[in-house]
Amino acid sequence: MKIGQQPELSSAVAQSNASKQAKTAAPAAEASTKAPASAAAAGVPVTLSRTAREIEQTGRNQTDFDAGRVKAVRSAIENGTFKVDAGAIADKMLANAEEIISHSRG
Repeated sequence: MKIGQQPELSSAVAQSNASKQAKTAAPAAEASTKAPASAAAAGVPVTLSRTAREIEQTGRNQTDFDAGRVKAVRSAIENGTFKVDAGAIADKMLANAEEIISHSRG
């Protein structure tokens, strides 16, 4: 700006607004990163679909392992009487490898 001339108000206002926005952007960004933590702490209610509830109930009804079998194997290991069937392990490994190869070929 030259001495004796009127300043261009539009550019002066734009520069002023830009500096104000830059100053307020940092606290706003900081607040937005804190918001998810406060929302989780607030205990936001969640609703499950009917299908999700059915899957959850089915999972509760079925057990993923046989607790009796686990107890028997643990006992056999502790007693030193557990026998490893190398043939069964080899068969399973070969079956798994075959399955992986067949899936990779498409």
